Amino acid sequence: MQYGAHLPLIDFNGDGWRPDELNTYVDAARDTGFSALGANDHLVFQKPWLDGLTALSSVIHRTGDMMLATTISLPVVRNPMALAKQAAAIDILSGGRLVLGVGPGSSSRDHALMGLDYEERWKRFDEAIHVLRCHLCGDEPREGSYYSHEVLEPKPDRDGIPIWLGSWGSDAGLRRVARIADGWLASAYNTTPAELGSARDNLHAELRKRGRDPEDFPCGLSTMWTYVTDTGNQRNEQLMKLSRMLNRPPGGLGDQVLIGPAEECAQKLSAYAAAGVDTVFIWPLADGTEQLERFMTKVVPQV
Repeated sequence: MQYGAHLPLIDFNGDGWRPDELNTYVDAARDTGFSALGANDHLVFQKPWLDGLTALSSVIHRTGDMMLATTISLPVVRNPMALAKQAAAIDILSGGRLVLGVGPGSSSRDHALMGLDYEERWKRFDEAIHVLRCHLCGDEPREGSYYSHEVLEPKPDRDGIPIWLGSWGSDAGLRRVARIADGWLASAYNTTPAELGSARDNLHAELRKRGRDPEDFPCGLSTMWTYVTDTGNQRNEQLMKLSRMLNRPPGGLGDQVLIGPAEECAQKLSAYAAAGVDTVFIWPLADGTEQLERFMTKVVPQV
């Protein structure tokens, strides 16, 4: 299993962002052995949220050979034409290292801000994926209901940018992943290893129906909230902070995320690895650079 780090885009404590904070964080991720860097996407959230695509592009020069991923971005909210333009630029400037993870968006507030009907998101999303594939993967344009399909320049320098779809694992979502995606991104705090393993089996069955090889189909796990600590008070503090932000009961969250001793975190990751996860993206809730190092030195060796 490979490990990615989410960029610290959420202002959990109201402290804002220092000018060099992202650079320091990316340096730590690169130097401690993370193979990927992820950027998530919301216009509004329970806490202030730094723009993901802007943040990701600002640190390209510090990422070495790390995979760059949107985990996920929102083509319906962003408009797929604009997202395709941004994605092509990031891919060109990084030397072809972008994986474009996308989803319809789970927040009605994001859609309302853009004057979009939240109930239309799935119809718009299906067409938006085709628009992205026209721009980034060489698919043939066609007439659409919502968006222009005119191909923009410049195109990526390679044959195509991989497009992964975010899905919490519903049957309809997995059928869509098998039909139009190059990989699947599950959500750590919306699944369990057992649920993910079952969903992956269903996804593989759908892929085989379409003549696609499941072994060549990546499975990533995003938004794995993380705080590695042996101190009970710190564990409870970080878990309650996350519980309040997500409006989720702390008990259930505690079973799904990596908050607590290294041994417990490693056991959870081992279960996800056994369920078929190829890459897991962790998101430290505080003390970002310290947590990246602690994760790699204390947790990963036990997986």
